[in-house]
Order: sequence, then structure tokens, then C-alpha cells
Amino acid sequence: MTRRQVFAICFFAVFLVLLYQIAVIFSPFLLPAIWALILAHLTFPLHVRLTALFRDRTTISAALLTVGIMALGVVPMVVLGSLLIREVGTVHVAITTWVQSGGVNRLPEVMAKLPFGSEGIQELIGKFVVTHGNIEDFLLRSAMTLRGFLLDELAGLAKNAFLLGWNFLVMGITLFFFFKDGQRLFESLYRIIPLEQSHKQTIFSRLDQTMRAVVKGMIITAIVQGLVAGAAYVLLDVPVPVFLMALTILMAPLPFGGTALVWGPVVVYLYWIGPAWKALAMLLWGAGIVMVDSVLKPILIGQGTQLPVLFLFFSILGGLAAYGMIGLFLGPILLSLLLTAIQIYREEYQHQDEPALPSA
Repeated sequence: MTRRQVFAICFFAVFLVLLYQIAVIFSPFLLPAIWALILAHLTFPLHVRLTALFRDRTTISAALLTVGIMALGVVPMVVLGSLLIREVGTVHVAITTWVQSGGVNRLPEVMAKLPFGSEGIQELIGKFVVTHGNIEDFLLRSAMTLRGFLLDELAGLAKNAFLLGWNFLVMGITLFFFFKDGQRLFESLYRIIPLEQSHKQTIFSRLDQTMRAVVKGMIITAIVQGLVAGAAYVLLDVPVPVFLMALTILMAPLPFGGTALVWGPVVVYLYWIGPAWKALAMLLWGAGIVMVDSVLKPILIGQGTQLPVLFLFFSILGGLAAYGMIGLFLGPILLSLLLTAIQIYREEYQHQDEPALPSA
């Protein structure tokens, strides 16, 4: 072994140790930094335009964009939080009013009107009474417990406001410097990657394409579905429509169930309280929401990323399980990078032309 080889081994050993230690130090800031990276990448063209508008004053453009993006994230959260607190009380009042107005006593009559399963449901109610006693007392206690639980959770969020604020601060600072120095950082990273120029172009082009398609597809589809569902909740006079709309937006990206986890129980509730046409209208509206998902998401994600449908599905589901909400974006991005690496390997080492991947 030559002296140069010994030096190379020692150098890379020290380099890997330092890289690991830096990763440990930076790990508390990883998630806010990834969110900042995604936001900066998506809005960087706007930063370029603002920089030109302010005569190459990059700092001003970066500061304005950072403040604007953070405001778009913080203000809706504060407003939504206040509405949720108000609607938690509304749920408790609605359940209490229904019980006190004799809603429990009307259950047998309502059960008899069901087109199917009425006898089985009545039998279950009878067993429930034997086990838990008076249904009215149980419902009132449950409503109070639910209200206390939700308020405790909101209070817990308030207690963790410092941690949430710290994450927003880290994301904001990171976002500012990504805008201000992002181009220079990208060029430095691009130069040190030990790959052929054509391979680097392929990887970063695919990364850019996938990131934009996934983020736009997930966010736009979820917001559209939430707004469509929210309109139905308001028009059909469903209780706590704002809470249900927010929950619909959060559930929309899930591969299993999605928005049906929210509007499905609403259909049952509307059928329960009557009239039946409201339940039918919500069911048809929910089918429309599913159509929005099945039309928009493949257009915005599948065609933009050129990923196989099955792999795209598993990457979204696995990313969610491994990394939480941000895994919905990281899963398809990592999958796209892997398929690009396989394509480069086949072209470089097997001298084969990569066949076109089936699009989603």
C-alpha cells in the first residue's frame, strides 16, 4: 500500500467521523431545515424576480419572502386554533342539548326507520344499557370527557408553544439563508459531487421535477378536497364545519381512507338525524371529493414524476410511517432518486438504454 493510499484511507475515515458528528449536532434542526429547503426550492423563482425588482438586493428579497411565507403558515394556524377551541365547546353543547331534549328516548323510533340492520343495532343498544346503565348519563359523561380531552390537548399545544415557536424560528432563519445564499450553496454542492456532468444534470433535474410535482400534488389536492368538503359541511348545516374541513385537509394525503375517514361518518350522522336527503347529498358530494383526488393527484404527481403507480403508493405510505407528515414528500423524492441512480447504473455499466417507466 502506497503512502498516498494510506493518506486517502485516513482522510476519508476522519471525514466520515466528522460527518457523523455534524449529523448528530444538526439532527435537532433536520425537520425544520428540510421544510425550509422544500419551501425555498418551490419559491426560488419568485425570489429571483424580486431580486431583479430590487436591483440585485438579495437580502431585501430574502427577508420579504421569508416574512411572507412564515406569515402564511403562522396566521392560519392561530386562526384555526381559535376556531377549534370555540367549536370544541359547540360539540359539547350540541350533545348535551340533544340528550336533554329527549334524543335518547327517540332512538327506537329512529332505529325502526333504518332500511337495514335496525334489529341488530337495537340489540346492541340493549346490551350497551345492560353493561353501562343509563345511556343519557353515559353520553353526558362522554361529552364532558371528550371536551376535557380536546381542551387538554390544546393546552398541551399551548405549553409546547415554545418548541413550536423554536421550530418556526429555525425554519425561518434557514429559509432566509437558503434564499440569500442558496444559489452559491447549490453551486458548491454541485461541484463537489464526484459524478459525470451528465449524471449530475440528470439527478438534479429529476429531483427538481419530483419535488415540485409531489409538493404541488399533495398540497393542492388536499386543499381543494378540504374546501369542497367544507362547502358541503356548511351547506348541509353540519356541526363544527371548520374543524371538519381542517381534518379533511389533514386526512386527504393518506393513501388509505383519506377524506372518507371524515365525510363518511358525517354521512352516517346526517342520516341519523335526518332528513335522509342530506345524507344522500353528502354521500354524492363525498364521491365528488374522491373524484377530485383521483383526477388531480395523478395529473399533478404521477405525470410529473414518471413513477410507477405501485412504487409511488408504497413510497407515500412508507414515508408517512417512517418520517411522519414530511415523509409524504420525502418518500416519492427518495424513490425518484433511487430510480434515477438505477437508470444511470444501467446506462453507464450495462450499456443499456433505459426503457420508459410506466407513468402513474
